[in-house]
Amino acid sequence: MGETEAAHVPVMLDRIAELLAPALAAPGAVLVDGTLGLAGHSAALLAAHPGLRLVGVDRDRTALARSERRLAPFGDRVHLAHAVYDEIPRVLDGFGIDRAHGVLLDLGVSSPQLDEAERGFAYSYDAPLDMRMDRTQDRTAADVVNGYSAAELTRVLRDYGEERFAARIAHAIVRERAAAPIASTRRLAELVREAIPAATRRTGGNPAKRTFQALRIEVNAELAILERTLPAAIGRLALGGRIAVLSYHSLEDRITKRALAALSTDTTPPDLPVPLPDRQPELRLLTRGAELPSDEENARNPRAASARLRAAERIRER
Repeated sequence: MGETEAAHVPVMLDRIAELLAPALAAPGAVLVDGTLGLAGHSAALLAAHPGLRLVGVDRDRTALARSERRLAPFGDRVHLAHAVYDEIPRVLDGFGIDRAHGVLLDLGVSSPQLDEAERGFAYSYDAPLDMRMDRTQDRTAADVVNGYSAAELTRVLRDYGEERFAARIAHAIVRERAAAPIASTRRLAELVREAIPAATRRTGGNPAKRTFQALRIEVNAELAILERTLPAAIGRLALGGRIAVLSYHSLEDRITKRALAALSTDTTPPDLPVPLPDRQPELRLLTRGAELPSDEENARNPRAASARLRAAERIRER
């Protein structure tokens, strides 16, 4: 393993392994890791379950290349695909697999994407405004910053960054780019800082954090993809199969909560005397609300601090 892979610490690995274990124990079980990244979770699960097969999906070709090296010891138990995670059904069909026994989604930006300055995800480096998880796609953060109207930028920053000064930041961006395009992460971070009131800048960490999150979500269509992914992935779970989702901000967690709750609820009309068989829940929730990392894990791995874990088991076919 390279230095990056060796240093990578998978978030909430022990709890995810515990939640997925009953579904992955059978010989020939299939795990779909829809956000493979550096394959930390998947490598541990393959090692723990000698009969397990992995379908690893990632939109980032660099991540796939690194994961391929890391997972080489598991040989033909591993199948990798360059795809977005809402394409899980298509990927499974391509490998001739009907059902998965486990699905894992570790959402958000990966450690290598944050750590590689040239990817433009982090405000702590000066780099081109890129933020593409899949570098084969056309639209970059620079296209959004320099091409969206003030109203469109305000919507993105407000809805995806939950930024209360969205309009101020958007108008500052439009004024600045009128003189010259905004091309670097450092210049954007400076603009955001200048646009936010001084009293606010003194608390809450780097003031550019919410703007960078919002632009990343917009560039990669993360929330729209997640909305499509959850029902599609759950639809390919075998009976007794389990799904685990790690979210890193409230928008992702809200979508996950809503999707799992909808499928774990009896929808029989309340005025009927008996439950309708076709309105019974498809899922059984395995977590009470969203589970959080332990204090010990947060101290060991600061990137775990914002993680929220939800999981469910498939108990009925559609």
